[in-house]
This record gives sequence, C-alpha cells and structure tokens, in this order.
Amino acid sequence: MEERLQVVKLLAKMFGAKDSELASQNKPLWQCYLGRFNDIHVPIRLECVKFASHCLMNHPDLAKDLTEYLKVRSHDPEEAIRHDVIVSIVTAAKKDLLLVNDHLLNFVRERTLDKRWRVRKEAMMGLAQIYKKYSLQSEAGKEAAKQISWIKDKLLHIYYQNSIDDRLLVERIFAQYMVPHNLETNERMKCLYYLYATLDSNAVKALNEMWKCQNLLRHQVKDLVDLIKQPKTDASSKAIFSKVMVITRNLPDPGKAQDFMKKFTQVLEDDEKIRSQLEMLVSPTCSCKQAEGCVREITKKLGNPKQPTNPFLEMIKFLLERIAPVHIDTESISALIKQVNKSIDGTADDEDEGVPTDQAIRAGLELLKVLSFTHPISFHSAETFESLLACLKMDDEKVAEAALQIFKNTGSKIEEDFPHIRSALLPVLHHKAKKGPPRQAKYAIHCINAIFSSKETQFAQIFEPLHKSLDPSNFEHLITPLVTIGHIAMLAPDQFAAPLKSLVATFIVKDLLMNDRLPGKKTTKLWVPDEEVSPETLVKIQAIKMMVRWLLGMKNNHSKSGTSTLRLLTTILHSDGDLTEQGKISKPDMSRLRLAAGSAIVKLAQEPCYHEIITLEQYQLCALAINDECYQVRQIFAQKLHKGLSRLRLPLEYMAICALCAKDPCLVKNINVRREYLKQHAAVSEKLLSLLPEYVVPYTIHLLAHDPDYVKVQDIEQLKDIKECLWFILEILMAKNENNSHAFIRKMVENIKQTKDAQGPDDAKMNEKLYTVCDVAMNIIMSKSTTYSLESPKDPVLPARYFTQPDKNFSNTKNYLPPEMKSFFTPGKPKAANVLGAVNKPLSSAGKQSQSKSSRMETVSNASSSSNPSSPGRIKGRLDSTEMDHSENEDFTLSSPLPGKKTDKRDDSDLVRSLTGFKIVLILNKHIAKLLQENIKLQWVAEWCHCYAELQCQHNSEDIIHMSL
Repeated sequence: MEERLQVVKLLAKMFGAKDSELASQNKPLWQCYLGRFNDIHVPIRLECVKFASHCLMNHPDLAKDLTEYLKVRSHDPEEAIRHDVIVSIVTAAKKDLLLVNDHLLNFVRERTLDKRWRVRKEAMMGLAQIYKKYSLQSEAGKEAAKQISWIKDKLLHIYYQNSIDDRLLVERIFAQYMVPHNLETNERMKCLYYLYATLDSNAVKALNEMWKCQNLLRHQVKDLVDLIKQPKTDASSKAIFSKVMVITRNLPDPGKAQDFMKKFTQVLEDDEKIRSQLEMLVSPTCSCKQAEGCVREITKKLGNPKQPTNPFLEMIKFLLERIAPVHIDTESISALIKQVNKSIDGTADDEDEGVPTDQAIRAGLELLKVLSFTHPISFHSAETFESLLACLKMDDEKVAEAALQIFKNTGSKIEEDFPHIRSALLPVLHHKAKKGPPRQAKYAIHCINAIFSSKETQFAQIFEPLHKSLDPSNFEHLITPLVTIGHIAMLAPDQFAAPLKSLVATFIVKDLLMNDRLPGKKTTKLWVPDEEVSPETLVKIQAIKMMVRWLLGMKNNHSKSGTSTLRLLTTILHSDGDLTEQGKISKPDMSRLRLAAGSAIVKLAQEPCYHEIITLEQYQLCALAINDECYQVRQIFAQKLHKGLSRLRLPLEYMAICALCAKDPCLVKNINVRREYLKQHAAVSEKLLSLLPEYVVPYTIHLLAHDPDYVKVQDIEQLKDIKECLWFILEILMAKNENNSHAFIRKMVENIKQTKDAQGPDDAKMNEKLYTVCDVAMNIIMSKSTTYSLESPKDPVLPARYFTQPDKNFSNTKNYLPPEMKSFFTPGKPKAANVLGAVNKPLSSAGKQSQSKSSRMETVSNASSSSNPSSPGRIKGRLDSTEMDHSENEDFTLSSPLPGKKTDKRDDSDLVRSLTGFKIVLILNKHIAKLLQENIKLQWVAEWCHCYAELQCQHNSEDIIHMSL
C-alpha cells in the first residue's frame, strides 16, 4: 500500500502540473491513475481526491474524465473523502466557475444532505461562497449568475431539516452570504427585495419560517430578561428555569446549552450592564447598528483573553446571532418601501435583475406582509403608511390585499400618532368592505377592528346598508356582503345580536341553503376549477362560513343556534351535499358543499362550547369526509384537520380520524407535537386525557366499531381492514416504549372490554363489534411488543361520553375473533417513525404517500378521471393496504444499477430500493436459497452489492466495499 501511495503522489504532481501534457501523451497511464480513485485503501483514495482541484484548475479539459470518479467518491463510505471531494470542487469553482461543470456542482448539492455534519457544513458553506461571488457580486457576468441561481433555493430548503445545526448554519449563511448584514441599508434591502422575488415557493416558506423562529426566540429571551428583573421567589425561579429550557432547545447541543444558559442567567442577574445591553438587543425599537453594538459589547464582556477557546462564549454567540435584528429596523422598512415604489413607478432595475415588474411588486408586498408579523414596530413611520395607502388603490388585487394585511398587523398606533393617515384610510376601508373583492373585504373589517377606537360606529355604518340590500336572487353581488357581515358577526356579535339571528334563520337558511334556484351543469366529474363552480354554490359556501363565524363570535349555545347549525351541516353531509335532495345540484358543486360542511364542523369543534354539543353520530359523519369519493375533498379536509390538530385546538378524538386515511405524516407529527408539549409543560398533567397521544386509542376503537363498512362482525375481510386501520395508529404510538406505554395501551384496551358502548349500551351487536375491535387491537399489541405484559404505569381513564363505567364484577375474557384471524398477526417490532423527515420531504418523495385504503384513495384528480365506474364510493369498497417504506431523508437518490440492461418482469430499481436497508452480506449468507427459489438471478445479487457499496456512507459498515472494489 505504501508503494502505491508514493506512486500516486508522484503521478498527481506530474499530471497536475500547470503545463503538463502527460495525460494526453500517455493515456494508458492516465487511465491507470484514475483507477486509483477506486483503490481499496483510504489514504490512496484521499490523495487522488485532493489532487482533483489542482487538475481541474490547471487542466480543465480533464474535467470530463474526473467527473465520473468524483461522483463515486462523493458517495465514499469514508467521511474525510466525501469532505475533500467538496473542497476540491469548491476550490476550483471559486477560482473560475467555468472550471466546474453542472455535474460537479450537483455532487456538492447532494452532500448538503450527507449523514455527517462536517460534510454537510462544508457543502453548504461552499455553495454559499460560490453564490456570493458569482450571483451577489456578479464577478463572472449574468450567465454565470444564471448557472448557479438554484443555490439560493437549495440553501434555504435545508432549513426544513431536523438538525438545529443545519438551521443555524442556514441563518448564518443568509446573514453573511445571501443578504450580507454589513451592506449599506439601501443596498441590503435591494438585495433582499430581489432575492425574495426570485426564490421558489418552498424557499420563501423556509425564509418566512426562519424569521418567525428568530422572532419567537427573541420574545423568549425578552421574557427571560423580564423575569430576571423581578424580585426572586420560588415561582420566579421556576419560571426562569422553564424559560431557560425552552431557549436551550433552539441552540446546538441542548445538554451543554442548558448548562451554559444557566450560567448566562446568573451573569444577567449579577451584571446589570450586560442585562441592559441584552434588553436593548431584544427591544422592538432596536436598530441594526444598535444590535451590532450590543452583540459586540456583550461578547467583549463575556470573553476571556487568557482562554482562546471558550465554549460558553461560542454558545452565547449562537444565541445572540439568532436574536439580533441585523437586517430589519425602521430605516430598513422605509428603504424597502421605496424599492417597491420604484417598481410601481417603473424606475427600478427590475428587468436588469431578471424579475418582471408585476412579480417584483407582488413579492415586495408579500415580503412586507411577513415582516409586519415579525417587526410591526419598524413600520411606524408616515412615509411607510403613505406608501401602503397608495398600494391600496392599485388594481392588482394581491397587492391591495397584502397592503391591508400590513395595516392590520402594524396599525395599532395610527389613530394616535398619524391622524392624517387615519382620515385617508377610513373611506378606503369602508369601500373595500362594501364593494371590494371578498378577501379584501375581510381584511378591511379586521383593519377597522385593529386600528379604530370607534369601531362599533364604523361597523354599524357598514352592516346596516349591506343588511338591507341583500338580494337572494343576485348571486354576483352577494359574496362580498356575506363575507363582510360574517366577519363583523365574529368581531362584534353582541352589537348586532338580534338582526344577525334573524338574518341567519330567514335569509341564510331558508332563502339560500334550502333553495336551489338554478339547475347545475350535467357532468360526471366530481371536481372542477374554482372559476367553473356555479355562482349559487359559491354563495351557499359563503353562507355556511358566515354562520360559522357568527357562532364563533357568540361562543355560546344559549339560543340553541349551535345545535341547529350542526344539525344542518350534518344533514348536508348525509345528503352528499344536496340539502334539498331535488337533484338540481351538479356533482362538483355537491363536492364543494360537502367540503364546506365538513370543514365547518371541524372549525366549530375547536371551540369548547360547540365541541360539547357535537353528538357522536355527527362526529362520525364528519370523520367520513376524509374518505370522501372526491380526491380534492379528502385532501383539503385532511389539511384543515391537520391544521386544527397541530395547533392543539381540536380535541384528541379528532386525531382518531387519521386512522381512516393514509395521511400518516400529519398523524406522526401531531403525536410528537403532543408529546413535546407535555415535556415542556409539566404542569398540565391534569389535561393528560386531552393531550397524551396514547389516549387516542379508545377514540380510534370506538370510531372503527361504528365504521359503516363494518357490517358483519366475524367477516375476515372487514376485520383485516379494521386491523390495518388500527395498526396505522398503533405503529406510531408503539415505535418507542416511552414510560412503558405498551403496557398502558394494553390496559386501556382491557378496560374497554369491561365497559359497554355508551352510544348503545343495550345493543348486543354494537357491543360485540366494540369487543371484536378490542381483540384486534390486543392481538396487534401482543404480536408487536415484548413488554405489553408488564405492569401499566397508570390506570387509564376512558372517555365517559364513549364508554359506560367499567363493570368491576364482570370479567370479559372471551375472544371475539374468528380462529382464522390469528394468521394475520405477524410478530415484529414497530418501525421508528421519521417525523419531520416525512412531513418536510420535497413532493417528489413525501407526496407519494403509502395508501392504506387504496380502493378509496384515488391517485389522480377527479377532474381528469371523470368519475369512472372504478372510482371508489365515499364509504364503500375498502381493500388491504399497500405498504411502502420511504428511505430516511439523509443522503441519496437511488437509481437502477444497470440502466441499460433489460431485466426479467420485476423492476430492478424497486428491488434495489427494497434491499438497501439491510446487510447484503447477511442476505448472501442466509437467504441465497430463497433468492434462487424466487428465480432471482445471481447477477442481481452482485448488482445489489455494487449499489450497496456506493451507499455505505449511510451506514456505519465497510464490510461490503472490498467485494465491490
């Protein structure tokens, strides 16, 4: 090996020398040298990779030969080699972008998702440096900037990763390379303006999330400073400790961060000067220059010249970097507004920057809207508000809409500090509320509510003329008034209590919802685009929303309005969207009305006073919307359900609805949100029944026992379907045996068998179904857990609304399952669920979810399927699930090992994907006979080995690499 290494070093100097022509003169020797890139020994491969940068810089003509070998080494199992591949490519690219082709840059791009932090960091920093040099500073012209335009999006996409280190590095890259904070204010805002206008939608979401996280952390630190300033008591000490724990979760290495934050808290208590600097830093009025000064002063005070490496100081620097407002202050917002105005006036450099003017204006207003949430105080200047007023008068609906939202978020002091703005704004808001587009009308009402002290007077001046002018036959002019009245009802329910109740009873229900004036278009489609929905249906949807907003404003059921509204909504669901059942409504319009009714129930369920009056039958009918025959109804309803669950506003039983569908990333994420919330809020143990994810099991069992598809109690096919639904939920809950949760779930199921169904305690068949589902659950638990038989940590409490009190004198030990079912419970440990990896994956992978009810879950839009006979019914025809495992969101995209080769009937890439997670060495040793039995050729085994060798950096094993090399 040592001799080969010396020869490789010598050849590297000879081939890499600036004027060397050895590679062209002696091609066999060059090919022999390239072969050493695949040498079995790490030092030789490492030496070859280090040579690559010199070769690329001195001999660009050899880049094509090097590309293929660098590609293989970018997947090398050795971390140092993958790291040096990146260094070589980035070094050459920084010298001249023409030296590296797109393939080489893509290798760096791939390594941003490497398993090892050191490799990811090098790749991200390398891309950031390339972006700053060629895109921001335009050192090689527009063509070069266009070639690497993808870098900005890619870097921001990394903010979706789970690792806090990745997220912190993205924030640092943004502040230093993408929008350098040390630029002069106008230049900095121009840079931000055009960056935001050219980002893709996912990158925009990531950037918005970054500002949101930084703002949240800034508020947490401000709360900590306020707590430290209070007199010291036991309560304040506990509050400080709780706040420290929350802050440490936003820093790398939470274990060390916790110790360092405790130390920093002590410093803040003892040193008033540092505390005052930190207080200024987190103040909403802190300017960018002040922020830099505060950070400098704090780090100077905490530094120790005698201690060159100070981990405590490094951790505090991380914290200060995240909370320091180095980009946005009042001056910056003013400069950003001027930049938007230049685009409006046509005097900006939009075309030179490669951005159409309309796109730049919209993006600028969207950017201002986001910043109005995170930095509202920075908008408080007459110049800024005057510019926003001008935007309100523009024809572009999106621009005016964004301007209204900015006023809503930032206008709390307008009445006191800017009376001339108030006078000019009020008539515009009145006009928008009465005659503007629906979304503008909505924001106009919320603006009035946020800005004006005389809002009751303003609401009356808008409500009364609109109320009088409502005409049920004039659909075109009904939508905006219904939106406006609905939002007024939500914000000021007591002011118009009597007219609103009359309006809902007579106009909304009788004149609009209970009347089908025009026949719908005959079509077999289940869904059409928004612009093709009939005006009458659009009005009915707004009528439903108006009723919900009215109820949400009242927040009580004293007049039984909530009960009657829920009855109406469930009737819409029961009648498939055709409330009058006259057959006049088209199928796409019925789908829209079912979605509106289901979404309305989910919205009302988030308010405790209405959740209490939703009957079990209404809840079950609402749940079935997630199995609707129309794909778009299922999709949008699932999104609304997930939104309510993720904010912890919907009761836990609504998570059981996930058992009826294949939206597992939403379910996994919500389970972890609840567990994380319980860890952060130890004091909410009294709310355990509503927060502990395991308590979803009783709701799931009850819901499945009442599934309309479950007709024959002992039917094997139906029980298999029940098993799939239960395992869908239980797999995630049982992935970790936290606090002996497996025994807790088992005890819960046992307790249910000692009760009766509260929905029909005397119904023998209903109770038999319940006990049968319990036995299915019990068999799953017994087959998948080895700790289920341990003592349960707590005695579970069952929801009294769903189950009667357990009968302690009765022991229900009967097995309700048919004997044939036993073969369907296969032992095996639950797979750990990758939470954010599944939720945050790009659509290419995360969008292809496994579908546990393939018969009901269409994979194409109903608009194109034209509702053919094979389309599933809303609550009919379930099939067994098709399971599909996703690889972890770490490293690679697999492709067929030999794309040019024809295969047998089976798909080679699918086979490779299915086996990459296992040790192929074990397969060779233990399962060779089985492989031969299944007629899998030995050449496939060799190709699997080759593919697996390239993937070893995902796994900490090198036992196969020697075989492949």
